[in-house]
Amino acid sequence: MSEHTKKLSVPIKRDYDHIQGPINASISLVEYGDYECPYTGHAYPIVKEITRRLGDSICFVFRNFPLNKIHPHAQHAAEASEAAAIQDKFWQMHNYLFEHQNVLDDSHLLEYAQKVGLDIKRFEKEISEHIYAPIINDSLMNGIKSGVEGTPTFFLNGIQYEGSWDLETLLKTLKSAIKKDK
Repeated sequence: MSEHTKKLSVPIKRDYDHIQGPINASISLVEYGDYECPYTGHAYPIVKEITRRLGDSICFVFRNFPLNKIHPHAQHAAEASEAAAIQDKFWQMHNYLFEHQNVLDDSHLLEYAQKVGLDIKRFEKEISEHIYAPIINDSLMNGIKSGVEGTPTFFLNGIQYEGSWDLETLLKTLKSAIKKDK
């Protein structure tokens, strides 16, 4: 590992992160992403397939990193995902946002909240008051400390992954990391 290797500044934590898979899995993959970013949108089905194939061998974490200067709806979409998390529906909202990535204005976010079964009055209140903006900002700052400059950015076992994230390349890299762990 060189002195220029970028490391995850905040380790995976149950009370901080959105986690799929066992936290003590052989490998961890942390993604900093933006719901409105076309590249993060392209990575979404790839990550979904990788977590399906690797099952309990992988701990996948998604952290919000909205690129607000270029994606006008990214912040509100991230806040919507956090509002859903409080109602134990983060992954349902996460998936819905990526599957409807081209339409993330506030009226559609409300529609998506209804579709995933959120308490709408609570959702509307929390979104209008930007209750989750500090959580998003914290995620952004932690990403910046870790060297994140764009989305998606992946960290494999705490080290920034610089390779291609097409399905076959990323899957091969992750499987190789599993073998090294054994």
